[in-house]
Amino acid sequence: MNIIIVGIAAFVLGGGLGYFILRQISGKQVDSAKSKADKIVSDAKSESKEILIAAKDEALKEKEEVKKEFQAKEKTIAELERSLRSREVNLDRKFDQLESERKSVSKKESEIEGIKQTLRDLRTKQEESLERIAKMDKEEAKKVLLNLVEKESKEDLVKKIKEVNTYVKEEADKEAQKIIVTAIQRLAPELAAETTISSVAITSDEMKGRIIGREGRNIQTFEKMTGVDLIIDDTPDVVVLSSFDPLRRQLAKVTLEKLIADGRINPTRIEEMYEKAKREVAEDIKRSGEEAAYEVGVAGLPLEIIKVLGRLKYRTSYGQNQLKHSVEVALISGLLAEELGADVKVSKTAGLLHDLGKAVDQDVPGNHAVISADIARKYKIDENIVHAIEAHHEDVEIRTVEAAIAQAADAVSSARPGARRESLENYVKRLKDLENISNSFEGVEKSFAIQAGREVRVIVIPESIDDLGAEKLSKEIAKKIEAEMQYPGQIKVNVIREVRATEYAK
Repeated sequence: MNIIIVGIAAFVLGGGLGYFILRQISGKQVDSAKSKADKIVSDAKSESKEILIAAKDEALKEKEEVKKEFQAKEKTIAELERSLRSREVNLDRKFDQLESERKSVSKKESEIEGIKQTLRDLRTKQEESLERIAKMDKEEAKKVLLNLVEKESKEDLVKKIKEVNTYVKEEADKEAQKIIVTAIQRLAPELAAETTISSVAITSDEMKGRIIGREGRNIQTFEKMTGVDLIIDDTPDVVVLSSFDPLRRQLAKVTLEKLIADGRINPTRIEEMYEKAKREVAEDIKRSGEEAAYEVGVAGLPLEIIKVLGRLKYRTSYGQNQLKHSVEVALISGLLAEELGADVKVSKTAGLLHDLGKAVDQDVPGNHAVISADIARKYKIDENIVHAIEAHHEDVEIRTVEAAIAQAADAVSSARPGARRESLENYVKRLKDLENISNSFEGVEKSFAIQAGREVRVIVIPESIDDLGAEKLSKEIAKKIEAEMQYPGQIKVNVIREVRATEYAK
């Protein structure tokens, strides 16, 4: 028991002693912490004072800078105010000056209006004086004056027009002649005028009887089969085939030559030889088209185009073989294109194909130029070539240089001396048409077609048509001839105005 009490007392005493020691230690720590806190507060107060002093210094510095900047702006504003006051003074001065000038101008306008009125009064008096002197009113005098001015101006205008026309025509003619002559002199195609008959040689006169046959059966079958007239007369060793269709005439000629070579002539044999002749002529047509394309240097044409082109070998126009004409036009077109810097291939092809329609125009209605263009278009020929073909007789408006070249080459080939021939009736009719067209214009006294229809001389009534009217009349006659007539080459319209003054001495 005592031991327990002693133990408890010892525990209590030990705990109290420990508490005392712990308190002592805690007190020292608290004192130390308080001392540190006081030091920190003291240091903070010292630093705050320094920061406050620095902030005050910075604020004073900023204040000084703002004050300086404000003073500078005040100075600038003061200068601007002085400038504005100066401008205001100047504007007031200029306004006063303008007002003074306006009054001066207004005064001068009044003076000018007074002067104008004075001049009008003087003009009226002068006109009245002139009317009294000339015994004409104002309108009559104006008319006389205008007529005089018109007459003088018209004479000057006619002179100037003649000078310009002469210069332009001379220069254009020189250049055109140079180009065309350069092209033509490089080309020398043969000229051949076709006829409507073909001769076939026979071995003997006895062959004539065999051709005729018993009761004329052979000749009747031959003419019926070929559509060609077979003329057998007293001319020795020859018979004649007559037809306006060269293709039929060629078929008949080949058929007859085969019959003569074979010696057996009867209706059945005639039919057989005619079928063989058709095949040979078809092959000749194809070969002729190929040779024509090769001659002018145009490659790549469709076979159907070649065949139609070859048929032109058996077509003529005014006696001119159309295949040779097409070849010639193609060559001239190519040469002209080279001289002018145009597309040579397009020009050559258009020249070669421009008359394709003449090979089928008996079967297809319409203008041959349009038919030719339709054929070329059908076989996918280049559109520029198609246009040149279609425009070579101006059925459509010419839009390209190559089209103009094709037209010119066609005209050159057609108008060459000896290239074509025409009947006497057509020739006389053209001359009459020329004179009738010329006489249809008012003021024409008489007209004469001369130079084989290449020129028409028109004599006008001088009292009805003046010099300027004569120039105008020549152009109008030329336009009407172009619109109403068809002719090779060109026609010169020469208007003659002659004034004669006659008086008799008594």
